[in-house]
Amino acid sequence: MLDTHLPSHSPSWLAIFAGLCASLVSIGLARFAYTPLIPSLIQAHWFSANDVVYLGAANLVGYLVGALIGRPLARHTSNTTALRGMMVAVTLAFFACGFPLSVVWFFIWRLLSGIAGGAIMVLVAATVLPHVPAARRGVASGAIFLGIGLGIAGSGTLVPPLLSLGLQQTWFGLGLLALGLTAASWFAWPTGTLYEAPAQSATAVPTPPGVYLLFAQYAFMAAGLVPAMVFLVDYVARGLGAGAHIGAMIWVMYGLGSIVGPVTYGFLADKLGARVSIRLVLAVQAIAVGLLAVSSSFTALAVLAVILGSFPPGIVPLALARVHELIPTHHQQQVAWSRATVSFATFQAVAGFAYSALFNASGGQHAVLFTIAAGAIVIALLLELGMLLLNRKPPDAVPTHTLIVAGNFK
Repeated sequence: MLDTHLPSHSPSWLAIFAGLCASLVSIGLARFAYTPLIPSLIQAHWFSANDVVYLGAANLVGYLVGALIGRPLARHTSNTTALRGMMVAVTLAFFACGFPLSVVWFFIWRLLSGIAGGAIMVLVAATVLPHVPAARRGVASGAIFLGIGLGIAGSGTLVPPLLSLGLQQTWFGLGLLALGLTAASWFAWPTGTLYEAPAQSATAVPTPPGVYLLFAQYAFMAAGLVPAMVFLVDYVARGLGAGAHIGAMIWVMYGLGSIVGPVTYGFLADKLGARVSIRLVLAVQAIAVGLLAVSSSFTALAVLAVILGSFPPGIVPLALARVHELIPTHHQQQVAWSRATVSFATFQAVAGFAYSALFNASGGQHAVLFTIAAGAIVIALLLELGMLLLNRKPPDAVPTHTLIVAGNFK
């Protein structure tokens, strides 16, 4: 059965705007605005320090769940309905978190916000990009996931003024912002979803080996970005003894990089191709994370923070562009992107717990974490180099003669 809805006649920038709002609300704010709230949650005696860490992990676990259920949810409703519903769920979670009724209550809502983030990550590109010209999809995906970067940057600038009003008011303020973005994007989503359902009579199309390589690379990228994302401010403020003010300034630079990253990486994917861009980005990031372990000057840290900040939101459009290079059909692209997101979410959650345990076991040695992170990124790079040695020409896409797809698509 085929869903042959034609693309809406709305300008593609409206769909891109809707995608940006979705990534901003569900990941940019729901995940990253929690980090600057941690000290206040402890100081206000809402929760203990151990409970706060546990509650933070709830979002990562929910993200994995959302990545798993996103496509099935969309099949039972529609992509647009699912995306709108997930944005509403995050908005409700912000308001609910303003009431510290119990650890279980808070955990459930943090878990729900993570589920929404994972589901949106799986669905948003598949909903928006079919309505964007092929030559502009790299930049378009970068613009969609720019919302993540805006959330990272906003977490360092929006939360402190809100906290001056009170902790509960801060949660309500984030809820109002999420509500406004949800309303602003409500009618901007495309009215039709270009979707190719697999026909039962169609011959199965083999999955290119490069797709499995991407899954592995994406997983190690997730493991490599966690330490800087979680421990950078603490490293500067306490590890180097520079104080909280300098730590906050470095986080602002990290946020600047997170804004620049998605569009820049998407542009690279359009101009150089995703495979070449991924190699280049991995090499630069491995060096930057390695240097972070031995750097102490403010200038060096600021430059490194911009480079490192570009990585978490920037690799999303790069990985998505690589999926599009490797796989010819839209339905298969959706399946592969869902699996890539699950791979990323799994390693990110596991790495988050593992780095925290290692940090405590090592007596707070930040350099150890950064060194391991650099190693994870190097492994992601070596995986592809290893394939190049095994195969003179790695199969980038399925040969044309193997494709037999039933049905006519409009």
